[in-house]
Amino acid sequence: MEKESAVLLIFTGGTISMSEDPTTGALRPIDFDRLQEYMPELKQTGIRIKSVPFLPLIDSSDVYPPVWERIALLIQENFEEYDGFIVLHGTDTMAYTASALSFMLENLSKPVIFTGAQLPIGMMRSDAKENLLTAIEIATSKENGQPIVPEVCIFFEDNLFRGNRTTKKNAEHFSAFNSYNYPPLAKAGVHIKFFRSYIHYPASGTALRVRTKIDQNVAILKLFPGITEHTVNAILNIPGLKAVVLESFGAGNAPRKSWFFDALKNATDRGILIVNKTQCSTGSVEMGRYETSLNLMSAGVMSAFDCTTEAIVTKLMYLLGEYTNPDDIKHRLSISLCGEMTVI
Repeated sequence: MEKESAVLLIFTGGTISMSEDPTTGALRPIDFDRLQEYMPELKQTGIRIKSVPFLPLIDSSDVYPPVWERIALLIQENFEEYDGFIVLHGTDTMAYTASALSFMLENLSKPVIFTGAQLPIGMMRSDAKENLLTAIEIATSKENGQPIVPEVCIFFEDNLFRGNRTTKKNAEHFSAFNSYNYPPLAKAGVHIKFFRSYIHYPASGTALRVRTKIDQNVAILKLFPGITEHTVNAILNIPGLKAVVLESFGAGNAPRKSWFFDALKNATDRGILIVNKTQCSTGSVEMGRYETSLNLMSAGVMSAFDCTTEAIVTKLMYLLGEYTNPDDIKHRLSISLCGEMTVI
């Protein structure tokens, strides 16, 4: 007899966990029992589903590294008992949490699927049901006894994306997310079609290792025409700062003003890591392609290639927490650790 499939549902909060109070019309949090009332289909799946709720539930705007650690440790504690893991999470910072978990869950060999909703579960047109039921099916999908998608992913509407390639693109439409620089891992229609050539599979025999050390001393410096020397220096001289994501123009370009070069060079000389990430949704940083990026290379700025902001921020936090040798960190920044970027 085939073993019953089992999924652990980690219930952190977000719109999917809300229902409308029939008296006041206000949105209020619900628990898993109430979720099952709204979704009787959960009992019809034939899958054993256990829920672990965060109490109190957390709006995604309030999610920060200790919450990432809590999710990672829950997965570690229950790893052997379940075929896959679903994380119900608010959409606003879902891509940050999914990106962080992709680094924290080293040698992951089972699906960890993030999903949520644009409309609360209790509303008639809510997208919560389809998102959750399809995520559960994906989390338990196997081929020759092995999980088809052993990655940290985000499933929304009809697309399964690699978590660390995903960005929230829309606050209104049901297709809330996109993976601009990497194809979807699966498309859900009448059938779920998996694109296996895009899925990352761990080396056989490697055990899950959970890394929870995170260093939050990271900042984002977004360039814009007219940015002042005072603004740049204020960010680069934040006490305790260890790394900066420099959001540059186009293929990685920045002003050629001497004060700007001096500010960056001074920061890198002090050991601050500066990583160049394009402001464009699609495409990659190509350091040295244009003269306007040559100064950045001379100042010791590194490339984030085609990383999302969510992925490079969480990658820096992870590397700074787990490693102390600057050369080790720089090496790991320059390579793809779990499919988060394409090195060119």
